[in-house]
Amino acid sequence: MTEKLGVMICGHGSRDVEATREFESLSRHLSARLPDYAVESGYLEFARPIIKDGLEALKAKGVTRILAVPGMLFAAGHVKNDLPWEINSFAAANPELRIEFGRELAVDPKLLQAAAARIEEGEAQGKAGMARKDTLLLVVGRGTNDPDANSNVAKVARMLWEGMGFGWAETAYSGVAYPLVDQALERAVRLGYSRIVVFPYFLFTGILVKRIYDWADQAAAAHPGIEILKAPYLNDHPLVIDSFVERIAEIVEGRTHMNCTLCKYREQVVGYEGQVGATQAGHHHHVRGIGTDGDHHDHGHDHDHGHHHHHHHGHHHHHD
Repeated sequence: MTEKLGVMICGHGSRDVEATREFESLSRHLSARLPDYAVESGYLEFARPIIKDGLEALKAKGVTRILAVPGMLFAAGHVKNDLPWEINSFAAANPELRIEFGRELAVDPKLLQAAAARIEEGEAQGKAGMARKDTLLLVVGRGTNDPDANSNVAKVARMLWEGMGFGWAETAYSGVAYPLVDQALERAVRLGYSRIVVFPYFLFTGILVKRIYDWADQAAAAHPGIEILKAPYLNDHPLVIDSFVERIAEIVEGRTHMNCTLCKYREQVVGYEGQVGATQAGHHHHVRGIGTDGDHHDHGHDHDHGHHHHHHHGHHHHHD
């Protein structure tokens, strides 16, 4: 029987309608780039379709092999636990299908080039003639309770700092991890740079990106002597699309190894020793598919960032 390939793009999901639109746009870009594959997408939380719906849609199209890719930059709890749980549950219920899970986008040369292009767009909004050596770059990541994922944001900041020749760079997070953006900006304004470029290292807009820009506006209003610029987030930059296509090719070729060296679930990482061998389980049942703000639900949640009260027990085999 001829193998029919399908691609499942697994998103985090957001209550923000714009974020969902941007994710759907990414899905359309990938469909255009992969004309021989059936492409579907779904979300872990809030928005619809949920992951299972996307997988069912591929099955209904007669797909025999599903290549599932995380629509996420770094491997924290969602990529290490929640998505594999969703994919494995569907695979167990559909043994006739071959389902493979790819790796996250990670720290990648193409994404760094896309980031540099977005930072340049941010700089272009400011006064002409400002030297990079007089500019501080603030790279903002999502922030998780996984130090491996958080440290990747710091690595991205360092690569962009050295690669682009900024005078200094700081790392901040939109939630969960320290420092938050407002705390980092309080420190940054004291360092004496004439310009600060705030760059959210995010794929899509959402509650968190809007909060980052609000913090930048507040700092700009409080410090009129410093030019504080807001660079665009990655969104559907062509190099981002290229990176997704690369991740899909890796699955087809059997090259999907995640970096497990500093994974708190596998190794004794300082401060997280108790989480080695924790159970792989999904944590999104209470918000799966409940809708976006555009659906007029009052969810009482303000957490576009996942659920960082996970308790793991027993043993799990994520990304073997």
